[in-house]
Amino acid sequence: MASLSYIVYVLASLFNPVSFFLYGHHSHYTGSSNSSIEHDDQYKLALFVFGDSLFEAGNNGYLPNITTELDAAIAWPYGETFFHYPTGRFSDGRIVPDFIAKYAKLPMLPPYLQPGPHDFTDGCNFASSGAGVLVETNPGKSISLPAQLGFFKDVRKSLQQKLGGLKAKRVLREAVDLIGIGGDDYFRFYSDLPNATESLQLEAVAVVIGNLSIILQEIYDLGGRKFAFQNAGPLGCIPYRRQIYNSKEGCVEGLNSLASLHNTALVSVLKEFESQLLGFKYSIFDYYNSLDDRLRNPAKYGFTNATDACCGIGLFRAAYCGGENGTKPYELCNDVRDYLWFDGSHTTEIANIPMAELIWSGTPNVTGPYNVKQLFQQVLI
Repeated sequence: MASLSYIVYVLASLFNPVSFFLYGHHSHYTGSSNSSIEHDDQYKLALFVFGDSLFEAGNNGYLPNITTELDAAIAWPYGETFFHYPTGRFSDGRIVPDFIAKYAKLPMLPPYLQPGPHDFTDGCNFASSGAGVLVETNPGKSISLPAQLGFFKDVRKSLQQKLGGLKAKRVLREAVDLIGIGGDDYFRFYSDLPNATESLQLEAVAVVIGNLSIILQEIYDLGGRKFAFQNAGPLGCIPYRRQIYNSKEGCVEGLNSLASLHNTALVSVLKEFESQLLGFKYSIFDYYNSLDDRLRNPAKYGFTNATDACCGIGLFRAAYCGGENGTKPYELCNDVRDYLWFDGSHTTEIANIPMAELIWSGTPNVTGPYNVKQLFQQVLI
């Protein structure tokens, strides 16, 4: 099968100094030992969040020249049910990282760009709507993963200045790095090449995974050891994507194919990292199948509508939630609790809660090889 052989070639290349990816890969592998002990609550553990709009807590609202056209979540009705005002989160309320922080007994993490003092010993949220693994995805409108890595480096310096080198090193080593990104890279690729062959799709996945692996290596080199991933969801089933491709009867299969290929490659590369990097531990939440099951069986999860968004206009009510701060017409559902989707691309708070619970304490068939609770409970030695 061509796809399998190509992915094997891609994954082998990730660990070859003569990588064919966009940037060089510098190997720092030191062995496969993963010694750990159970955490005894003696030390405060941090949560660092990297990602796109699914994890964003409001960073884009602090970018220069931002408008509600570029960042709808800074306007009403985003935030209506929990905060009662827009915070820059793409939901009616809290998002998954907010709940993960709660379960870890941490405060709700502020966006990194929010002015004022930050306690980075708790962690921080670097995520940005529209962000990609690749710098060329939505440039100027979002904070790419490489740029988020730059923020992380600044946080490391701040911790070193505040705590000293040894204590800062421990904070970073014991922290969990929560990552959810990649969808916007594939939206961009599919927009350019909607009829791409499987070989071209695999090349796109190779570039994304290759550059993601470089970022992971850098976080590891900076001290990170515990990585928690939310894999790519069924991208072609998002109401907004179905709207713009006029897919009235089903999902956009080309986007779902890209997500599936990405998820397969992600599992393989993380297994390889674990075998090669001392102390590297990871968790993958199967967001694809968890969300897909809710789409197929909404009543099972308490939803009456998993097709349309609560907020927006047009096919599936999937566009212009908030109407660009009320300057354009839009509709808002009567009871957000009935809906899986708040806007055309993002789920409701009531949908986010069980997703966060699965990330936190899900069984290995959904979240593994560790769940995030298990990552927090372990101290690496």
